[in-house]
Amino acid sequence: MFMHNVKSFLRADFARREDGSVAIETVIILPVLFWAFLSMFSIFDAYRMYAKNQKAAYTVGDMVTRETQPIDAAYVDGAHDLFDYLTRPGQNSSIRISQVYYDKQAVKFKTDWSVTRGTPTALTNDDIGSWNTRLPKVLDGERLVVVETWSDFDPVFATGLEDRVISNFVFTRPRYAPQVLYAEAS
Repeated sequence: MFMHNVKSFLRADFARREDGSVAIETVIILPVLFWAFLSMFSIFDAYRMYAKNQKAAYTVGDMVTRETQPIDAAYVDGAHDLFDYLTRPGQNSSIRISQVYYDKQAVKFKTDWSVTRGTPTALTNDDIGSWNTRLPKVLDGERLVVVETWSDFDPVFATGLEDRVISNFVFTRPRYAPQVLYAEAS
C-alpha cells in the first residue's frame, strides 16, 4: 500500500487529483476577503467621521453667526463641548472661532477677534493677510465669522489607513447683526 502511494505520487497522479481543492482555495482567499471587508468598513468609517466633523463645524459656525448679544469665554467653551458631542466623545479636538473683516484700502482681511480652545493659537492680522484666496469677495468692512476645527481620527482597524487629523474651515456671514461681538472677561 505504501509503495502504491509513492508510485502514484511519482507518476503525478497527485497533480491531477482535484479532491480537496475547494478547501485549499478557501484557505487562500478567505484572509483576502476578510481584509477587504475590514478595509471597506474602515474607509466607510473615515468618510463618516469626515462628514460628522464638517457638519459639526457648520453647526458651530451657524450658531455663532445667529448671536445678537456678545459672546464670551463660556459661550466658546460650550461651542467646543457641542463640537465634541456632535463628533465623537473622548477624542482630542481643537476649535478656533474668529471674526474677520475686509479692509479695501489694504486689500486684505483683518481680524476683529479670535478665540481658541485646544492647541491652535488665536489668529492675528499677519496670519490672515494672504487669505484673499480662501475667503469670498466681500464689501469693504463686511465681516465673516470663521470657524476652524481639528479632530483626531484613529481608524477602527489597522488595514492601511493612518491616524490623521480631520480639519475644517468654515466661514459664514453674521445673520441678524452686522457683526458678532466678543466680550473679554473682566
